[in-house]
Amino acid sequence: MTSTHAPASDLDIARAAPIRPIEDIAAAAGIPAEALELYGRYKAKIDIAALDSAAGTRLGKVVLVSAMSPTPAGEGKSTCTVGLADSLARAGQRVMIALREPSLGPILGMKGGATGGGYSQVLPMEDINLHFTGDFHAITSANNTLMALVDNHIYQGNALGIDPRRITVKRVLDVNDRALREVVIGLGGPTQGTPRQDGFDITVASEVMAVFCLATGLQDLKKRLAAITIGYTYDRKPVTVADLRVEGALTMLLKDAIKPNLVQSIAGTPALVHGGPFANIAHGCNSVIATQTARRLADVVVTEAGFGADLGAEKFMDIKARYADVAPDAVVVVATIRALKMHGGVAKEDLGKPDVAAVEAGVANLRRHVHNVEKFGITPVVAINKFTTDTDEELAWVLKWCAAEGISAAVADVWGEGGGGAGGDDLAAAVLAALDAPGSFRHLYSLELSVEEKIRTIVQEIYGADGVDFSVPALRRLAEIEANGWGGLPVCMAKTQYSFSDDATKLGAPKGFTIHVRDLIPKTGAGFIVALTGAVMTMPGLPKEPAALRMDVDDDGGAVGLF
Repeated sequence: MTSTHAPASDLDIARAAPIRPIEDIAAAAGIPAEALELYGRYKAKIDIAALDSAAGTRLGKVVLVSAMSPTPAGEGKSTCTVGLADSLARAGQRVMIALREPSLGPILGMKGGATGGGYSQVLPMEDINLHFTGDFHAITSANNTLMALVDNHIYQGNALGIDPRRITVKRVLDVNDRALREVVIGLGGPTQGTPRQDGFDITVASEVMAVFCLATGLQDLKKRLAAITIGYTYDRKPVTVADLRVEGALTMLLKDAIKPNLVQSIAGTPALVHGGPFANIAHGCNSVIATQTARRLADVVVTEAGFGADLGAEKFMDIKARYADVAPDAVVVVATIRALKMHGGVAKEDLGKPDVAAVEAGVANLRRHVHNVEKFGITPVVAINKFTTDTDEELAWVLKWCAAEGISAAVADVWGEGGGGAGGDDLAAAVLAALDAPGSFRHLYSLELSVEEKIRTIVQEIYGADGVDFSVPALRRLAEIEANGWGGLPVCMAKTQYSFSDDATKLGAPKGFTIHVRDLIPKTGAGFIVALTGAVMTMPGLPKEPAALRMDVDDDGGAVGLF
């Protein structure tokens, strides 16, 4: 198997790959049969309570896979995550993968699929990319049940004095639908509810999703749901889910979804795929429960955080690692020749053309990501994810540059050869060396700083901005946050993934810019403050040519067009 002769699509490769019964994968991972809840032959949920007596007490090491700033198509971070894990298993390590679940919004919009690629995928690819075990539907239902209960409370007399103009939680759908960003509800007369302006977020941007992914167990899930602030009273006092007394009902809707999902890679490496917040508008990491379960079952856990290291990795370090004690032992920054060329000024349609000069011009973006990871006390490994259009000259230039910079690096041909083959051996060796190297993990900022100071630290230290500009509404929100006692929470930046700035057109490693914060949203159940910057949307739209146009089913009911 080589990159130049691989089948045309990820779906073709996935369908041709052998897949083992999930009971066999579980047994090899040390998961007892009584802890498995089967969803067909190749998927299962794990009952953590039944696992307690079987899993070990020693926790495995964590390898976090991040990336440079991506092209619109992505740089194969999930592909590298799966391929690296397979390669570590090939090297004799006891390994598990921990990934996010794909969102239907981008699958039908631009990505077309999000389970890795080529010979480094998790299976069953079709199921995982579509409805999987129903987790996202449960999260959507819980969120929208909450909002129905909020509006019903107002309709039935509003004993809590909720101000309909100051409700901060929205309804959600796992769809890219720009027409639902701003809506008016309750029209049609007195029996239809109280008219108010509302809107929809995509499910993966909801606080229920964030709570789901940061909860350490069922009772912690309930506690976090209870702490969600849904809005404010007429005298501007926060109103929580606990005030509505519905946290129990919401927890009930999520009681099965909260159990992590077990699947497998093409090479047979066990994988937990669970939860899926976006990294450009949420914290971008799979569930804490899945990560910690994998650590109890394996010596090495390979996980990822969404988009570039300025987004998902920073949030992993400053949010997830704070709440879950899952600080990474090693970090991989995925780079691609095409992304380097894009940041070097090459147009999207020309990224496949050889251009060493453009690679050299774009390497400033990779350099900043590497240095940013170092600010957390970890020296990263660079994985050059090989594409069929890459030339040997381009790959050699990046390896030479990394060596000159003192950066450990390896070419990963895990799409074409798979981690089960030799494609990821060099990367696995570099990661194992990094795991053995001494480290001194640290967070970027102290929680004792004000929210304004935390934001300023992130935009200056990670983005390279000169400073931050707060809108008038954001300044008012800052005062409210401090007055309500939320100033000690970490910050979750909502920003474009394509640039270090809040302007997607500023590629490379821009300087001399300011980050514009237009609003701040306290997520008191998740335990962070979302800072909305630039034009980033919490309900994405579809592109002019959505991936859905290329999708269908064959005569046997199989999916067509999931790339």
